[in-house]
Amino acid sequence: MTAYRLRSRCIAIHPDVYVPTGTDLSAATRAHAAWLWSRRRGVIAGQSASALHGAKWVDHRAPAQLLYEHRRPPAGIRTWSDRVAEDEIQLIGTVRTTTPARTAFDLACRNPVGEAVAAIDALARATRLNLADAEALAGRYTGHRNIRRARKTLQLVDAGAESPRETWLRLLLVEAGYPRPQTQIPVYGEYGDLVAVLDMGWEDLKIAVEYEGDHHRTDRRQFNRDIARFEVLAELGWIIVRVTVEDVPGGILRRLAVACARRS
Repeated sequence: MTAYRLRSRCIAIHPDVYVPTGTDLSAATRAHAAWLWSRRRGVIAGQSASALHGAKWVDHRAPAQLLYEHRRPPAGIRTWSDRVAEDEIQLIGTVRTTTPARTAFDLACRNPVGEAVAAIDALARATRLNLADAEALAGRYTGHRNIRRARKTLQLVDAGAESPRETWLRLLLVEAGYPRPQTQIPVYGEYGDLVAVLDMGWEDLKIAVEYEGDHHRTDRRQFNRDIARFEVLAELGWIIVRVTVEDVPGGILRRLAVACARRS
């Protein structure tokens, strides 16, 4: 690569780190670039580690995150210095990255509860994270800043969430005082056929709460399937509280309270 070709065909995203012009800067690409900027000395951590582990919903516009002792990183990189043991690091390709357990621990310590739970839900879904391993790290680093918040966060994680909005909805129900809902509930018909897999709810009460993204409304085939599915669920005795992005928390909780009153 000559200097001319580097200038004419690539752009610098960090000092001495270039990508071909037009490259899609995904969260994983940003993570790799930040690691190269650290001269391969840093450890990819936090949301960047989640991206390398294959988690969805990582914001590609956010700065890459590194465990690396450097007080003034360039724009687009966030660094912090923490104790990290060798059994909390793994190689993804050639890149040193925090393990799923350590990644979950860092996310829990460094983000508000709701945001952290959503991120760890996605990580757990992608990696089959063993939460006991992350909770063990909370025991290992008892003096860590925000350790109480981290413990609370880890207790709320559920790999059954299929989107950040489902995580938000589940936390809304828990914070309102409802028992923690089961996620991804399979419902079978009279002849043993799988009728639906419900987002979350309480199987003993036959009450479910379903979050419906835009595709449920804009996809005609999905819309028609939903009508048939909910008719069968009603015949089987289920009460479904359907939630969209337009719903406000008070309205959701009010409709759920009505459903519970019907059962009682």
